[in-house]
Amino acid sequence: MARHPRKRRSALVLRTAVPALVAVLLPVAPASADAGATAATPHLDAVEQTLRQVSPGLEGSVWERSAGNTLDASVPGGGDWLLQTPGCWGDATCADRPGTRRLLAKMTENISRATGSVDISTLAPFPNGAFQDAVVSGLKASVASGHQPKVRILVGAAPIYHLNVVPSKYRDELVDKLGKDAAKVTLNVASMTTSKTAFSWNHSKLLVVDGRSVITGGINDWKDDYLDTTHPVSDVDLALTGPAAASAGKYLNELWSWTCQNKNNIASVWFASSNGAGCMPTLEPVAPAAAPDGDVPVIAVGGLGVGIRRDDPASQFRPTLPTAPDTKCVVGLHDNTNADRDYDTVNPEESALRALISSADRHIEISQQDLNATCPPLPRYDIRVYDALAAKMAAGVKVRIVVSDPANRGAVGSGGYSQIKSLAEISDTLRDRLALRTGDRASARTAMCSNLQLATARSSTSPKWADGHPYAQHHKLISVDGSAFYIGSKNLYPAWLQDFGYVVESPAAAKQLDSQLLAPQWQFSRDTATVDYERGICQG
Repeated sequence: MARHPRKRRSALVLRTAVPALVAVLLPVAPASADAGATAATPHLDAVEQTLRQVSPGLEGSVWERSAGNTLDASVPGGGDWLLQTPGCWGDATCADRPGTRRLLAKMTENISRATGSVDISTLAPFPNGAFQDAVVSGLKASVASGHQPKVRILVGAAPIYHLNVVPSKYRDELVDKLGKDAAKVTLNVASMTTSKTAFSWNHSKLLVVDGRSVITGGINDWKDDYLDTTHPVSDVDLALTGPAAASAGKYLNELWSWTCQNKNNIASVWFASSNGAGCMPTLEPVAPAAAPDGDVPVIAVGGLGVGIRRDDPASQFRPTLPTAPDTKCVVGLHDNTNADRDYDTVNPEESALRALISSADRHIEISQQDLNATCPPLPRYDIRVYDALAAKMAAGVKVRIVVSDPANRGAVGSGGYSQIKSLAEISDTLRDRLALRTGDRASARTAMCSNLQLATARSSTSPKWADGHPYAQHHKLISVDGSAFYIGSKNLYPAWLQDFGYVVESPAAAKQLDSQLLAPQWQFSRDTATVDYERGICQG
């Protein structure tokens, strides 16, 4: 999670106690009549096959595969579709933040091109500081070009903590900043909580314009954490154009349909609008100017958390759900992650990420805030994620995991950008899950020490930022075999939220991801490693 309860989400965690159960839970190799297509996109094929098993009825609304997409760089083939904050690798002072500047400029650029609609979602509070300025500048440019965009801004709100997040106040701020242009911009602004008892609210971070362009990932539009600070959060988004942008719009229509249906229930939704507009459950994408001409295949995949839908009636998914004695922290609190098949069917992103991990043949890079949740109240970890990683390591696949420095942990575990006290919480769990496959702890330790790299994130040679604060990382990133990767808002630890992201299969883009993020991250983080097969380090 990120800081305050606003970032600590519970994800669902399921686990396999014996290899036979692992075989049931992990996706099988993709079967396709088109051998050429399978060879070209083996990772997407594996994820798609899993999604068709788990959530067939949510295709086209919560998940969707598309071709013809383009990663939206400033020049064709460029790498700045990868939007990093702060982007100051090697500089502990981080006075110059090229990644953050690029992100803000891209937000303004995309919104300025709006002819019909702008759709924004994030975690509360609402976009502020330079993030808000980017939105306003873009809308003013759109209006100056003769357009009258419809705008939806949706935030997920943690109960009690976000009582001061008031949509009507934020609407008034935007109207004031837009000035005379406000008359030509139709605003819907809402905060929503789908289930207080299951800790479920919107956690997606999306900027969709006309259903043609999208920015998404882990970055929250908060000035205090990313901009007006000398220790900015390290985070990552991607920018994309093409059919997958419309897929994101369809996903937001699902969230807004629930929000509009519940807008009179102040226990769940607070809503405000401008110019007398009603609640807009759908925003239709603008018809594309031409057929998609990109070459990047993508699976857009989200989750509905708890409270929007109970299950996918079309699903025949009947998993044998795993158990682990150390995942439960609160007696009586239902474990959606590890013990609820219905939850699986309406949160396909969780199965998608496990499938992506299981599709790896050579190596896996994971960059996350955490792999373990705040326990209590959430389950400690997703058993099936750990079992997928254990299966890969047992097969000789190299795994690298970089998480946020535990020094960011809050007083009660959820008040900062870390939820663990020590990297040993991760390595101990991996070793225990490996032992169920190898038969004993000694062989499990050998497999782990031979195939794992585990470290905390740094972005320079200094162990801390120049102001003395530890490095905080908020990535939600998985990369496999230098070919496919996930970037989105979904954490690998239990969190029962509404989340969204993309699985992209493109060796060229994966190479850019490695050179711009994964390689420098490891260059500076490896000194913190407690396990590193390359250097023979293996604590635990």
